[in-house]
Amino acid sequence: MSVADWIVLVVTLVGIILYGVWKSRGQRDMQGYFLDNQSMPWYIVLLSIIGTQASAVTFLSAPGQAYTDGMRFVQYYFGLPLAMVVLCITFVPIFHKLKVYTAYEYLEQRFDLKTRTLTSGLFLLQRALSTGISIYAPSIILSSLMGWNIYLTNIIMGGLLIIYTVSGGTRAVSYTQTFQLVIIFAAMFLAGWMVVHLLPENVGFVDALKVSGKMDKLNVIVTDFNWKDRYNIWSGLIGGFFLALSYFGTDQSQVGRYLTARSVTESRLGLLMNGLVKVPMQFLILMIGALVFVFYLYFRAPVFFNEAQIKKVYKSEQGTAFKAVENEYNRLATIKQAQVAAMAAAIEKGDEAAIASGKAALQQTESAAEETRGRAIGLIKKADPAADTNDTNYIFLHFVVNNLPKGLVGLLIAIIFLAAWGSIAAALNSLASTTVIDIYQRMYKKEETDGHYLQVSRWWTVAWGLFCIVVAQFASQLGSLIEAVNILGSLFYGVILGIFLVAFYCKRIGGTATFWAAVVSEIAVFFIWLSDIVSFLWLNAIGCFLVIGIAAIFQLIMGDENKRLEKTA
Repeated sequence: MSVADWIVLVVTLVGIILYGVWKSRGQRDMQGYFLDNQSMPWYIVLLSIIGTQASAVTFLSAPGQAYTDGMRFVQYYFGLPLAMVVLCITFVPIFHKLKVYTAYEYLEQRFDLKTRTLTSGLFLLQRALSTGISIYAPSIILSSLMGWNIYLTNIIMGGLLIIYTVSGGTRAVSYTQTFQLVIIFAAMFLAGWMVVHLLPENVGFVDALKVSGKMDKLNVIVTDFNWKDRYNIWSGLIGGFFLALSYFGTDQSQVGRYLTARSVTESRLGLLMNGLVKVPMQFLILMIGALVFVFYLYFRAPVFFNEAQIKKVYKSEQGTAFKAVENEYNRLATIKQAQVAAMAAAIEKGDEAAIASGKAALQQTESAAEETRGRAIGLIKKADPAADTNDTNYIFLHFVVNNLPKGLVGLLIAIIFLAAWGSIAAALNSLASTTVIDIYQRMYKKEETDGHYLQVSRWWTVAWGLFCIVVAQFASQLGSLIEAVNILGSLFYGVILGIFLVAFYCKRIGGTATFWAAVVSEIAVFFIWLSDIVSFLWLNAIGCFLVIGIAAIFQLIMGDENKRLEKTA
């Protein structure tokens, strides 16, 4: 990056940190540290919810996801608006009425301590693993730009995030996310505009979309039903609904966002607006990836987008063979440039026969290029068996660093850092609050001062941050980060949601039946996932219904004896 880029990057990041520290001054107890004394207006709640969900993974990996697989990933969010309505009717008024710090406090009131502890434990495991992946995302940037070792970079990035979170608390997270999102949306708009601006003079935005559509990258709606297909309208509406309902209704990293609101109405407004904003926001981010795909049809793409890995191969015994494969890939890229120009001209004329012919030729060359790329990846793996051979996460970063003007590169890199800091800080905050409130305070130190619990909360934030750094060291083998995070969530969210739905709507089912139903269901969900029976989005609905059904059966079997145990628990 240029000096101007570094100045923009450093000034943006330092400014956000100082603003967050300033806004968080005066926190002296857990009410302030975790809930900001429930003083947030709805629009801050909205931006905090979006900022917590839209991590660096969203802005780094989503365009790459669209580049490789098209825009069908957006269907994953189709169930979200409906989930927001259900949350506003059920979850929000209950949590506000009970004045809880965490969602899991309610479960002890409704069931018993063991069910509360199990549910909070499942959340802690899932959220800590996901946060480790989120730390890895911005580390990719520093590692690529500076040529640093990725493991060392994870430690540096994680350390900065721990300091940022410990010093601020919920108020710093929420208010800095507001400014972060303003910068993020502006920068992503500029990135999309630059993609089109950098295309050949005779190719405009509409032309680029037409080419992208012909190459099957605008596959927003997929109606074919297939249990194993990860992204179609059915898995998105049904599986996505249950995933969103669990994430926003039972994941403390999100529940903690809207519990900070002034009232039930403010919480509801924040959630409903999130349902309206999130789908078009994700659509536009994925569209940038589809446009980047068109850009690399007109201009030569690298055989592998992780340039740091290519440099390693050059220095190895596989260097000569790799360069030969790279030359073949570049030759095919030149052919693609001529073919896409011919297809664009046919589209302009409306010549359907020429369009079909051009599309077939371009797809054939693209297929040959992918086969050549596969050979290059094989050489990368041979040169370094530990190498990350999935470069989906590097596609958008490569475009930004190599094609955008000075200053804008620094701004785009800054937004990825800001997105990481906002979401990871919220996650670490929720991990600490759940550990202290649901485990430490409830089971070990019940009668201590607020100052004691605040200090312990800060230490648990540090502890969870260190754990997440360890997880980040293993994230390089997970492929597309945005898929990895959502798969991981789907392994746990359905079961957690099932526990809460039993608590809300199945008043005759007790804690013991629910506890064992959750244990059995979680084992079943992992078995189904390992067996590759259905795509991961369906795991959310399956886990939820398993808990409800098995809990009802267990309650029938336990009968009066279970009721007696519940009374004496």
